[in-house]
Amino acid sequence: MIVADKKREQIIDGAIKRFIHFGINKTTMNDIAEDLSVSKPSLYYYFPDKKSLIIGVIEKVFSDYFVLLKKKYNPNQSLEQILFNTIDVRNTFFQKYYMLKISEGIPDLLNDEAMKSKLQLLKGEEKTFYAEIFSQAQTKGEIKHESMTHVAELYLESLMGLTTMCIMETGKDISPDKKALNKMSQKQKDLSTIFAKGLKC
Repeated sequence: MIVADKKREQIIDGAIKRFIHFGINKTTMNDIAEDLSVSKPSLYYYFPDKKSLIIGVIEKVFSDYFVLLKKKYNPNQSLEQILFNTIDVRNTFFQKYYMLKISEGIPDLLNDEAMKSKLQLLKGEEKTFYAEIFSQAQTKGEIKHESMTHVAELYLESLMGLTTMCIMETGKDISPDKKALNKMSQKQKDLSTIFAKGLKC
C-alpha cells in the first residue's frame, strides 16, 4: 500500500511539473507516462483519465496548503498576526502554482460534477479552518460576531477578490512579479487589519 501511494504521489508530482511548464491543455497522459518512464497501463491504473489526474493534482496542492496553514497557526498570537501568517502561506502557494491555471485546463471544469464536488469540499474545509480562527479570537475576547462561518466566508471571498484584481492587472498569461505579489499581499494584510478592528466593535 505504501509503495502504491508513493507511485501515485510520483505521478501527481510529475503531472504538476508538466502542467506548469506546458499547460494542462497541451499535456497528454502519454506525455506524463513518458516523463516518468512508466507504462500507460500503470498510469491508467492510478488515474483512469486526465480528469481524475487533475483532481489528484488539486487534492495534492490543497493538502500541502492545509498542512502548512495549520503548522503556521498559533492560537496564542493576535488575530491580526494570525491572518497575516495565513496570507503569507496563501500567497506562497499562489505564486508556486500560478501557472497550473487549473480552471483553464478543462473548458467545462466548473460544470463537471466530480470536479465541482471536490472544489466545494476543499473550499468548505478552508472556510471551516478560518471560522475556527475567528471563533478562537472571539473566545479570547478580541472580536465579537454572531456567525463566524459568515465572517470566514466574507473574509475569504474578499481575499479572492484582491487576488483576482492582481491577476487582471498582471495579465492572465503572465506570472505576477515580486512587485505585484507584494502589492497584493499588502492589500490583503490591510484588509485583514480592517476586518480585525471592525469585529472589535
